[in-house]
Amino acid sequence: MRDEGSATIGEVLDQCAAMLAAAGLEEPRRLARRVMTAALGLPAAELFAHPQRHLGEEERARIAAIAGRVAAREPLSRIVGHREFWGLDVVLSRDTLDPRPETETIVEAVLARLSDRGKPYRFLDLGTGSGCLLLALLSEYPKASGIGVDVMPGAAATARRNAERLSTHDRACFIAGDWGAALAGSFDVVVANPPYIASAELAQLPPEVRDHDPHRALDGGADGLAAYRAIAGELARLLISGGLFAAEIGIGQDEAVARIIAAGGLAVEPTVADLAGIPRVIVARRPSRPPG
Repeated sequence: MRDEGSATIGEVLDQCAAMLAAAGLEEPRRLARRVMTAALGLPAAELFAHPQRHLGEEERARIAAIAGRVAAREPLSRIVGHREFWGLDVVLSRDTLDPRPETETIVEAVLARLSDRGKPYRFLDLGTGSGCLLLALLSEYPKASGIGVDVMPGAAATARRNAERLSTHDRACFIAGDWGAALAGSFDVVVANPPYIASAELAQLPPEVRDHDPHRALDGGADGLAAYRAIAGELARLLISGGLFAAEIGIGQDEAVARIIAAGGLAVEPTVADLAGIPRVIVARRPSRPPG
């Protein structure tokens, strides 16, 4: 970005967008607006409403610094330390995955199957990371409670911080552990966004993911399915009769994951697609016990 003596919001936006476009980033103008709102602490509407407002030297320097990091493929969410998920402002840390919009498909899948928002459901979030999935569900089910588990103590601590910030700390508990191994059963719903990238493919990931998300949250083992095998063996014990399981999967993994989950004793439902039409969430239920 050029260092001009005086420049308006509109002019700096044009410069920022051109810089990001030259770096090969998608939707550079939209991303430039996000960079500027983050740097200036302004809502996006303010940029649209006052494009002729002149920016001071310090303001332009903040924009240039953040834009440079984004152009070098550092996610803006990592730079500012938080991300919006399901309308919630979620704090991130070095031990948490940066949640993507497609992960919201898990929340949508649960909402479509549990219509009574007033029931005191018990949720379990395996590999909770920032806690975004559990906290999103608790925002939709005000009488529900839940536990989030992550192998990284730092992730569990970040999730606790998010629960405090979102005033759900009285209904959410976050612990460090190995999937559901240390837990007893009786959960109505188990959700998960486990690592599902094959180990050999990690190096080919976009730098925004490869260089900034914790590898432990990405590496799914030799075939990308190791976490599903570990989880599948615990579901029949963790879920109540008729309980629901919903988990994110990678592209092309739907049939393989369905076989793994079915082998764990659950009845697999049709896979749920994300907004791009990609099969994204495996859904299954623990069979209900016959009456009597």
